[in-house]
Amino acid sequence: MIFLQYPKCTTCKKAKKWLDDHKITYEDRNIKEMNPSAEELKEWYSKSGLDIKKFFNTSGNLYKDMHLKDKLPDMQLEEKLTLLATDGMLVKRPIIVDGDLVLTGFKESEWEERILGKLSE
Repeated sequence: MIFLQYPKCTTCKKAKKWLDDHKITYEDRNIKEMNPSAEELKEWYSKSGLDIKKFFNTSGNLYKDMHLKDKLPDMQLEEKLTLLATDGMLVKRPIIVDGDLVLTGFKESEWEERILGKLSE
């Protein structure tokens, strides 16, 4: 399991505590220092079943400074993936990747259902 996070992000801290409290082992990856590649993002996007917008940190300053709310609707998927790969601060965090399981953001109820459910299989 890969846990992509930004150490200063309070949501990421909560998610990390949740993982640790549930004694779940993971590879910790700082999204700012080791941004996902376009290839990784494409793979995760296809496995997740999520809209590509769910991979963007829409509340981040960089997203706002680049006026992406207005630009994204006119961009092709490949352009969006390439853009996400340019800077970890554009990417929604935290992200969990475990085989076919890909989760963006931290919603405790979703993590309990999807992660704990998968581990109990």
